[in-house]
Amino acid sequence: MQDQEAEVAVSVVYALPERVWRVAVSLPAGSSVREAVRASGLADLLNEPGLLSAPVGIFGELRDPDSQVVTGDRVEIYRPLPVDPKQERRRRAEQARAQAKR
Repeated sequence: MQDQEAEVAVSVVYALPERVWRVAVSLPAGSSVREAVRASGLADLLNEPGLLSAPVGIFGELRDPDSQVVTGDRVEIYRPLPVDPKQERRRRAEQARAQAKR
């Protein structure tokens, strides 16, 4: 009987507004999120070496790149937000107040 799996199968996902990439990878047991991103080849495919150091998560939860992956994980590569949501809400609220004063 084997105590641990020899390999883990995960998917690595990267999304842009116009397209989503999803790559299935098989890694040795004990591999990290960082290794999954590297094995996906997305950084090379998209010619974006910055993806290797981008924030990452598993199923929508931010994770340390050195966290271990397990079979079935969906590793997500996050891109920076174009606008800080808090600042955008403040800007809209200020505009609404200015409109109400007119």
